[in-house]
Amino acid sequence: MSPWRMSVAPMLDWTDRHCRYFHRLLTRHALLYTEMVTTGALLHGDVPRHLDFNPEEHPVALQLGGSEPAELAQCARLGERWGYDEINLNCGCPSERVQRGSFGACLMAEPQLVADCVKAMVDAVQVPVTVKHRIGIDREERYEFVRDFVGAVSEAGCGVFIVHARNAWLKGLSPKENREVPPLRYELVHRLKREFPHLTIAINGGFTTGEQVDAQLRLLDGVMVGREAYHNPWWLAQWDRRFFGAEGVAVPDRDRVEQQMVDYMARQAADHGTPWHSIARHMLGLRHGQPGARRWRQVWSDHRLKALSPGEVMALAREAAPAPG
Repeated sequence: MSPWRMSVAPMLDWTDRHCRYFHRLLTRHALLYTEMVTTGALLHGDVPRHLDFNPEEHPVALQLGGSEPAELAQCARLGERWGYDEINLNCGCPSERVQRGSFGACLMAEPQLVADCVKAMVDAVQVPVTVKHRIGIDREERYEFVRDFVGAVSEAGCGVFIVHARNAWLKGLSPKENREVPPLRYELVHRLKREFPHLTIAINGGFTTGEQVDAQLRLLDGVMVGREAYHNPWWLAQWDRRFFGAEGVAVPDRDRVEQQMVDYMARQAADHGTPWHSIARHMLGLRHGQPGARRWRQVWSDHRLKALSPGEVMALAREAAPAPG
């Protein structure tokens, strides 16, 4: 079974180590991705701050942003040394800040440069080097564009492509609009798999139900889920059984997961001085769709309670919304 069968997308400002720890309480098998880390941040910044993660997060992949082969190779080596299971190159982010650094989605216009970057990383590490990209940029909607990109990069040693099935508009749309406005064209990703059957092809974009995922897994090697995994994290609790066939694995219990997160918050505060509310923000969707979820969420996001311990906040949240687990 492909390690990329189910994964949670890299999401800037969201999928930090605390978010990934929370998601790992819900699914043992899904692959988790870091936020994009730029080569500049690693080569000139605080490496432990960017690369530290909890051992429980495995399997976990480091996503890099950059366009200089030598720098990417150096950062890939750092990621491997830190213990990441995969190094992923971002060729899909459309933000103007990323464009100014000449990486992200704009790299799709330079497949040979991406191939050079991938080859440098593949030569530098033993773990898989993968690429996440779009199906096109701006008004370039021909299948041949993404086909030629995948063909060139695969020849450099990349065997895994995670394809966001929308174009990236480099001008005129915000990053948020780029996740919603360009139409989803799943058929182009399916065509890539037919043309490159030896490659691992996973798809990203717009998935919110198990039925949608099942349909994609009949045609492709994997599905990556982004916003729905973050806002409705309890869906992840079904993944191990439904998508990985892990029948013997018990489905988590919401109350137990909340308690585990409280214990984690207490450890992080004691060991690193991390305030509980910077961690709790990631679990606000835990009771999504449950009776009392709104009241429970309001307590956990009430900044007037910052001085309390996470255990005390949990008690208040459960008192405000005594919903079943």
